[in-house]
Amino acid sequence: MRTIGNVLWLVLAGWWLALLYALAGVLACILIITIPFGIASFRIAGYALWPFGRTIVISGNAGVFSLIGNVIWIALFGWGLFLGHLFAGLLLMLTIIGIPFGIASIRLAVVALIPLGTRIVDTHDAALPSYSRG
Repeated sequence: MRTIGNVLWLVLAGWWLALLYALAGVLACILIITIPFGIASFRIAGYALWPFGRTIVISGNAGVFSLIGNVIWIALFGWGLFLGHLFAGLLLMLTIIGIPFGIASIRLAVVALIPLGTRIVDTHDAALPSYSRG
């Protein structure tokens, strides 16, 4: 079931959302000082391509540098990716079949705003105690 969901997601919204993340990652890597943002963007692009079966774990001990980095990310790339996810989510929710995909897109919108201090793990692994501690 997860594979069918991922394939439908890829066709409906995943490919162009991942393309947006890849473009943001390339731009961040060109700017040299923002290479960590580029790495985070490429990581999330993979998640945007194939999200079902994986989940986002927020690290509780990310630190001040992640907070500062997330503020810079929002100003440079995050707001555009966030709006892209909201737009895709609202379009997907226009049909009954698209509602779960719209919810997934809006869940990704949160990661579009704060990518630093988050990890993407398999859903099975997120239930393990090592991930719940941060």
